[in-house]
Amino acid sequence: MASRLLVLALCVGCSPCIGREAAPTQPRVRCWASRYPMAVDCIWTLPASPLPTRPTYFIATYRLGVAAHGESRPCLQPTPEATSCTIPDVQMFSMVPYILNVTAVQPRGTSSSFVPFVPEHIIKPDPPEGVRLSPIPGQRLWVQWEPPRSWPFPETFSLKYWIRYKHHRSARFRQGRPMGTRTKLRTYTSTAAPFTTAEAWKLPECQRMN
Repeated sequence: MASRLLVLALCVGCSPCIGREAAPTQPRVRCWASRYPMAVDCIWTLPASPLPTRPTYFIATYRLGVAAHGESRPCLQPTPEATSCTIPDVQMFSMVPYILNVTAVQPRGTSSSFVPFVPEHIIKPDPPEGVRLSPIPGQRLWVQWEPPRSWPFPETFSLKYWIRYKHHRSARFRQGRPMGTRTKLRTYTSTAAPFTTAEAWKLPECQRMN
């Protein structure tokens, strides 16, 4: 009987020791190039954890190429606690990918994510700016816009655009019909285009192509 009580006491006394605190989960990283070729921007998040939140800071570095001996450089962060960083001066048309390494550091341990990417494959310009309309004869409107200011060289790397519009009571957008034609959806490299319209049509929506 004494033996059984002793075992029970030991089990109860060790219950807080079952399961040590785990290291932080791997950051979920996403990168895109809205300022190509000036920079690549990356952000990350940590999946929710059932454990109490601990202070976390991040170390973000990158290298060109998958070889482990490649030179690593810091991905520029505003602060060590920031969940974003910038890779400046992207090397254009590289034959090898960039490798971004984001490491989450907490008192209970570290966890890293490695993200390979080719800058030309993640180009995603911001939306066009300054969309405006002007009436022209023939129940038509002249729509104009400007390239996003974040796009550094619009004359060298021209963007393509499409136009969609809808009636203010409609749930669906329609494609623009330049010059009154009924062709398939067209793209535009300029920053202006005419299209046929009727009364009570919503301001056209200009979108950049992904």
